[in-house]
Amino acid sequence: MSREDSWYDEAAGPLVRPYAMVRGRTRPLRPELHLVTQVRAMPSPSDPDALSVEHLEIMELCRRPLSVAEVAAYLDVPLMVVKVLLSDLIQRGDVVVRDPSRVAEIPDRNLLQAVLDGVRGI
Repeated sequence: MSREDSWYDEAAGPLVRPYAMVRGRTRPLRPELHLVTQVRAMPSPSDPDALSVEHLEIMELCRRPLSVAEVAAYLDVPLMVVKVLLSDLIQRGDVVVRDPSRVAEIPDRNLLQAVLDGVRGI
């Protein structure tokens, strides 16, 4: 077995540890990234030469909006690794995020009371 063969396993693929993908970082810079947070790539990265292969894969995947969980599933890497990589891209301005669970507005109290009164009247 050559030295190059030791870095590849036919069943497992390339043997790159998750911490190597994020240079040992274990916490994302953006703690607001949740499983359902939608991620969309900007039309072109600010400096593609400065991005890792994993960053570029995320940019390609996120041409259409995907959730953080979907990105992790497509890349087949741990969720925390994806969050760290996404944090890098957010900080650079290469992706935008939106948390759909926080978009919904709280209904007006008067409206809720009117609905409750209507239900009680039936």
